[in-house]
Amino acid sequence: MVNEIFSGLTDAVSGTPLVAVLASMAWGVLSIVLSPCHLAAIPLIIGFIGGQGAMTTRRAFTLALLFSLGILVTIGLIGVATAALGRMLGDLGPRMNYVVAVVFFVIGLHFLGVVPMPFSAANAKMGGRRGRVAAFILGLVFGLALGPCTFAYMAPMLGVTLSVARTDIGYGILLLGAYGVGHCGVITAAGTFTGIVERYLKWSGGSRGLDIVRKVCGVLVILGGVYLIRAG
Repeated sequence: MVNEIFSGLTDAVSGTPLVAVLASMAWGVLSIVLSPCHLAAIPLIIGFIGGQGAMTTRRAFTLALLFSLGILVTIGLIGVATAALGRMLGDLGPRMNYVVAVVFFVIGLHFLGVVPMPFSAANAKMGGRRGRVAAFILGLVFGLALGPCTFAYMAPMLGVTLSVARTDIGYGILLLGAYGVGHCGVITAAGTFTGIVERYLKWSGGSRGLDIVRKVCGVLVILGGVYLIRAG
């Protein structure tokens, strides 16, 4: 079923411009929804936003967007670096999986209240610039974990896009941009929704409901770390 979906999207990306852009965006969405390693981004950003204290919808959107952009920046840099080294796109080797898994364990334990972190709301709430920088850095680190997982999902689309770019580089960039919008959109929507729910339920940094959400996210992030180790 999944293979049929991606096969259909591959054909669509090669179709008329409007259909191709929509297919690229859909591909970006599915690269999150259907990928176990990408799905870990959802509890990661929800837990992070939940630890920032009082949250407006606008700030939740900004933090989630910066987190997802951090992921895309790292993915792009990894793709360029591995291609330059003549390796398979995104292949950083199993050791990097272990490094990022350790980061996941630390962050997961932080969400569970076991390990203090610099961005912990219990220590010092990060407002404004510090919170935005932390969200972006967290995205950069998470992007390292995606490696081959990302490019395995992107490979067919990259092939079509690069082929298109040989004759129309602007169109190729547009298709990749549409993929990025879809990819970032899922994560940004999850983070923004967290802010909306937090405001609607009037949760504060010490609310029991928010504490439960953070602990659930902590467990899911730790499971993401376990998945990385098993995949490595």
